[in-house]
Amino acid sequence: MSDFLGHIWDFLWMFFTIFVFFAWLMALFSIIGDLFRDRALSGWAKAVWLLFLIFVPFLTALVYLIARGSGMAERASSQARARKNATDDDIRSVSGGAAGEIAQAKALLDAGTISQAEFDTLKARALA
Repeated sequence: MSDFLGHIWDFLWMFFTIFVFFAWLMALFSIIGDLFRDRALSGWAKAVWLLFLIFVPFLTALVYLIARGSGMAERASSQARARKNATDDDIRSVSGGAAGEIAQAKALLDAGTISQAEFDTLKARALA
């Protein structure tokens, strides 16, 4: 019985260490991504952070998250907004822009597929 419990604890310990390892990797890659995303940080400062991440990884990651954690969220959200805007611009350019969207909505209205209220909603969204 004792041997069986020992195997269960070994099994649980293995899962815990795997979880901690993957959490560490996610934090490490988030920090490295943020370092290269930050345009205000000089190249030398980025190199110093990377060196400390290599030689004193846990302490450096903790200090980085405490000192620059709020900036990480701001940079990530601004990059996500920029990507979304670029995607929206690409979609608008392919669809013909606001005029193309309104023309498509008008064709749907004329065909009886959508109501006047739905057309007005689509038109307002295209003009926004």
